Amino acid sequence: MTAPADLDTAPKPYLTLREETRTRDRALREKVMSLEEAAALVSDGEHVAIGGCMMSRTPMAMIWALIRAGRRDLIVSRSITSSDGDWLYASGASRHIITSWFTQGIVWGVSKVMRHHTETGAARFEEWSHMSMGLRYRAGAMGLPFMPVRSMMGSDVAARLGEAVKPMTCPYTGEALLLLPALNPDVALIHVQRADAYGNAQIDGLQFMDIDIAMAARRVILTTERIVSNDQIRRAPDRTRIPFFTVDAVVEVPFGCAPHECYGAYEPFFDHMDAYCAWVNGDPVGGMAGYLDEYVHGARDWADFLGKLGVGALLDAARRGRSIAND
Repeated sequence: MTAPADLDTAPKPYLTLREETRTRDRALREKVMSLEEAAALVSDGEHVAIGGCMMSRTPMAMIWALIRAGRRDLIVSRSITSSDGDWLYASGASRHIITSWFTQGIVWGVSKVMRHHTETGAARFEEWSHMSMGLRYRAGAMGLPFMPVRSMMGSDVAARLGEAVKPMTCPYTGEALLLLPALNPDVALIHVQRADAYGNAQIDGLQFMDIDIAMAARRVILTTERIVSNDQIRRAPDRTRIPFFTVDAVVEVPFGCAPHECYGAYEPFFDHMDAYCAWVNGDPVGGMAGYLDEYVHGARDWADFLGKLGVGALLDAARRGRSIAND
């Protein structure tokens, strides 16, 4: 999609991004704070990377908090975007999402909210292949300005990206390759099953692109199902995927991915998602406004948001999540 002129944003020079990342605070210190305090670490217009993938380990509580804090014009990147993108577009928190696919979930198909915003020119959907998204984060994590790849060479995705990708000839083999620019977000939002107060995080199930995102970002906000002691983390150090020195904030948020899923803790809230898609797909503007009024702005706090989902739904999602992890 072609973006309107006011959505075209020049990225920071690569060396500036690397210097900002190099000089970040890596101290071993307690970083526990509230959702509201963590949201204050994010400024309008910053590049925010979202961890997880589609409906898995999406940091929905942190996104919810950013919308309530009134953030605007965030550039958002994610491997596969789901209804979190709907929330960001409809609230005005973002008008530019960089991703490989934008769907409300496999069951519900391509997001009608995304289609409305991009087809009317209200927002920009910047599409890359799934592998290229991961390799761009990997380059950022490695401290490289670009990554040579074969991804996208057999499709027209690269052609649609124009000058964002560069062709090259391999100096060793003479074969054609593409160069992808690194992704170094200002802020990464990542949800995990457990973390200590310093930010040492353990991830159960698929890790997706989260480790590279954490290493590539200038700041990391970690939400977690529960905060555990550092002693417990040390008892299984091989399960620690994100180290404390990348993390700036730790927020304990039970059911922090709802209505999405968190592996081993709870499955997606399918009944809520059915109702959500029925509500917003018929009217991507009015339906989303009504949904945000009810579930985001109309909730007193995150506990009240969960209350709107319903105790029965919480218990059912948790039962299904535990049964899958224990099979």
